[in-house]
Parts: sequence; structure tokens; C-alpha cells
Amino acid sequence: MLRQHRRAFTLVELLVVLAIFAILIGLLLPAVQKVRSTADRMSCANKLKQLALASHLYHDANERFPSVHEPPRSAYPYLSWAAHLLPYIDQQPLWDEIVSRYAKNRDPFSDAHIGLRDVAVAAFACPSDGRAQVPWQVKRPNDNSNIRIAPLSYLGVTGESHKQRTGIFYRRSRTRLTDIRDGTSNTLMIGERPPSFDMQFGWWYAGGGQDLAGSIDTILGVRELNVVSTWPVYTTCPPGPYAFQNGRIDDPCSAFHFWSLHSGGANFAFSDGSVRFLVYSADATLPALATISGGEVVTTPD
Repeated sequence: MLRQHRRAFTLVELLVVLAIFAILIGLLLPAVQKVRSTADRMSCANKLKQLALASHLYHDANERFPSVHEPPRSAYPYLSWAAHLLPYIDQQPLWDEIVSRYAKNRDPFSDAHIGLRDVAVAAFACPSDGRAQVPWQVKRPNDNSNIRIAPLSYLGVTGESHKQRTGIFYRRSRTRLTDIRDGTSNTLMIGERPPSFDMQFGWWYAGGGQDLAGSIDTILGVRELNVVSTWPVYTTCPPGPYAFQNGRIDDPCSAFHFWSLHSGGANFAFSDGSVRFLVYSADATLPALATISGGEVVTTPD
């Protein structure tokens, strides 16, 4: 009886198979990355939608949108607009604790607020930026003291710049829906901008920002100016105005304009509660979209 010998792979055949696998993996990885990127962008948009709806719930309860920074003599100095939304995003216990801490000490940067400033709130963090998911230890430049904070991926639109205060959010703002005369579907409310490279700007809890107005910290203009004087690294950035354009995590100057880690543009929430992805080429229309009563005729970009 003749035995049939099993034929083994030759070296050439093995190399061909490995090459085919390498090609398939090379084709598959970009597709997986694209799907993941799309999912992150959609998740980011959903979180913006949540914040926009929470802003409207706040408005229903208080007949205005939340203030950015209350005056020093108020009950909540430097508290951000995002913190005021906590009761409307299922974070009532956290808000209650903030009220309790402020009643004891109205300085949000004091030790009395340790354990609150560094609470990572999922609704405030874009999943495309891993830095925004966890608290950070940063050094304050005025006294070199360390402070632990949690980041904010979304900034309120203050108009063209914090100097003009023509948008929805600015220092001591009391903006109502009836103030938005340009139409809620044509007026920006909140946009994406990752926290600054050194985590000095972009805290959800509280912050002074530029001119103690919250600029580049919790609010941002679509033609923002650079007036930072206490952080030497930012004095190397141009004075502005800054446009809506691509940015980089390691670039200090990217703190002065809206941008995202998504490809080609960033998500924005409009005053009617809708969320749209705006491409960087739509930059020319942003100044008109950022004002609440400029009277401009705007074709909203897709």
C-alpha cells in the first residue's frame, strides 16, 4: 500500500501568505481607525447636545442662561457656566456639595474645594482627548502652588472676543432667549476646544482666564485676542485675532481658537439646541454666527 506524504508549505508559500495577511491588516487598520474616529465624533456631538439641552433647562428654571463668572461679591465667584448645569445633567449631589463648599469658602481655588475641582465629569469631556477623561495636577504660575483639576472640552461662545461680549456667555452675562435676535438656529452657544497644552486653561469647575473674564478658560471668542501676561509661554503667541482652524495639543497658541481632535473641523452647539459639525473652511461665517444680535444675514454652513 502506497503512503501519501503530506505536502508542507514551502518557504516561498509561507512568505506569500504572510504578505497577504500584512496587506489585509494594512487595509483593515485605517478602516477601524476611521470607524473609531467617527464614533468619537458622534459621542462628542451627543455630549454637546446634552449640554445645550441642559442650558435650556437652566433657562427655563432661571429665565436666563448661566453666567460665566459672577462678581467677586457674589455667592459663586469664578464658578463656570458648566458647573451651573450640573443639576440638569443628573449631577445634583455634586452641585449640592459645591453650594456647601462655597458657603464655607468663596475662593474656589482654596483647599476648601479640594475633592470637587478634580471630579472628572463625563459630560464635560470629549472622548477623542484622553487627557480630558482624568484629573490633572497643575502648578499655578502666581504662587507656584499645585492644584488638582479636571478638564473641560467645551467652551461657551462669548462672541468675537471677550472684549466685545456680544455672544451668549461672558462675565456677568444674563442672556435670555429673547435677547438672541439673530435667531437661535443661527447663533453659536458652545464649541469644542481641547484644554491647553499645560492644562492651565480649560477647567470645568472654575477659572479666571484672561482679564479674569474666563476667556480661553471656560469661554472663547471666534476671533479671540491674546492678552495673557502671567503665563510667559503664552506671551510668545501672536496677539490675534485668532481664526477657527486646526490646532495641536502641544501648541500653546491653540488655546486661543476653537478646534478639535476630529478631522477637518469641530462640533458646535447652536442656541436652538442643535449640534452641527463645522468645517474649518466655514471660518468666515463664524463672527456672524457668534453674535446674538448683530443683524447679519448668515447662511448656516453644513
